[in-house]
Amino acid sequence: MQQEKIWLSSPHMGGKEQKFVQEAFETNWVAPLGPNVNGFEQELEKYLNQNVFVGALSSGTAALHLGLILLGVKAGDEVICQSMTFSASANPIAYLGATPIFIDSEIDTWNMCPIALEEAIKDRISKGKKPKAIIPVHLYGMPAKMDEITAIANRYEIPVLEDSAEALGSSYKGRKCGTFGAISVLSFNGNKIITTSGGGAIVARTKELKDKAVFLSTQARDNAPHYQHSQIGYNYRMSNICAGIGRGQMEVLDLHVSLRRKIHQFYIDFFSTVDSVKVLHEPTADYYSNHWLTAIVLESYEKRETLRLAFEQANIETRPLWKPMHLQPVFEKSPYYGTTVSEELFNNGLCLPSGSNLSENEQNRILSVLNCFFMK
Repeated sequence: MQQEKIWLSSPHMGGKEQKFVQEAFETNWVAPLGPNVNGFEQELEKYLNQNVFVGALSSGTAALHLGLILLGVKAGDEVICQSMTFSASANPIAYLGATPIFIDSEIDTWNMCPIALEEAIKDRISKGKKPKAIIPVHLYGMPAKMDEITAIANRYEIPVLEDSAEALGSSYKGRKCGTFGAISVLSFNGNKIITTSGGGAIVARTKELKDKAVFLSTQARDNAPHYQHSQIGYNYRMSNICAGIGRGQMEVLDLHVSLRRKIHQFYIDFFSTVDSVKVLHEPTADYYSNHWLTAIVLESYEKRETLRLAFEQANIETRPLWKPMHLQPVFEKSPYYGTTVSEELFNNGLCLPSGSNLSENEQNRILSVLNCFFMK
C-alpha cells in the first residue's frame, strides 16, 4: 500500500487559531473588518519593527495590485519585475494595462540582478519610457540584494514595490524583509510560512498610504450616508475569520522559521558530500532566510527530472523552480534584460519538501530517496 503523501509545504497550525476564530463567531464578527483584522495588523506592524503600517487583504496578489495603483501605474506604463518568480508578481502589472520589463537573476541569491536592473532602466529611459516601479522578489525566503537594488532605484527616482510574499521572517542586515519598499507585500497563502488559509497584506511607509489602500480594498466607498463612489474600488479586504487564523499563526511564526531552517540544515548536511548539487543558502552573514523552501540545482535537466520522478514514485512532492516570466507564453512579447541565469536555474533546479511540520519519519523517507539516488 502506498504511503501517505509528503507535501512540499503544507499548512501548520499552532493550536491557538481556533480561539480567535471562535471569538469571531461568538461576537458575530465575520465581515471583512473587526477585532481580529485590527489585531493581526498591529501584530504584524510590531513584528516588522520599522514604523510601518499594515493593511490585511485577501491575497498577496491583491496587495501587489493595490501597490501598483498607489504608485500611480496606469495603462501604457512600464514596470520592472524580477523574471524568476511566481506569476502573481507580474500579473497585476497586466491587470492595469502596463507592460512588465523582466530582469534576470544573479547567482548568489537567485533574485533580481542589480547589473541587469540598471541596464534595463537606462535602456527604457533612452527609449522614452522611464519605468514607474521596480518589483524585486525575495525568492524562497532568500533576501534580495536590497542595498544595491535600493541604491539604483534611488538614483533614478523609481519606487520599489517589494514582493516579500515568501519572506516573512527573513531579514537583510538585521532589517526584516517586507520593510524595504516604498510599499511591500506579504502573503499568507496555505503553503506559506504562516497562513490565514488565503490572504495577504500591504505594508506602507505612512498611515496615509495604508488608509488609501484600505479605502480602495473596500470598494472605494466615499464618506456619505448612501453608497457613493468617486473612484474604482476592489473587494480585497481580509475577513475577520481569516485574520483570526493569522493571529494564532503569529504566535508560532518564530517557531515555524526555526523549524524551516532546521529542515534546511538537514538538506545542507546531506548535500555536503555531494559535489554535483548546489543548495540555495545565505551568501554572507548579512542575509537571514526563513528558508520557506529549500531549493537545489543539479548538474543537468535530466538529473533534475530523474530525481523529481524518484520522489514522485515515493509519493513525495517536489517541484521545479519557478519558470521565469520571460519564458511564459503569456509574457513572450515583454522585454527582458540579462543573460541565462534564471533559465539555467529553472532547467536544473528543484524545490524539496520544506514544511515546518515534517515528521522524523517523513524526513527519513526523504533521506531514503536521496540516498538511493546519490549514493548508488
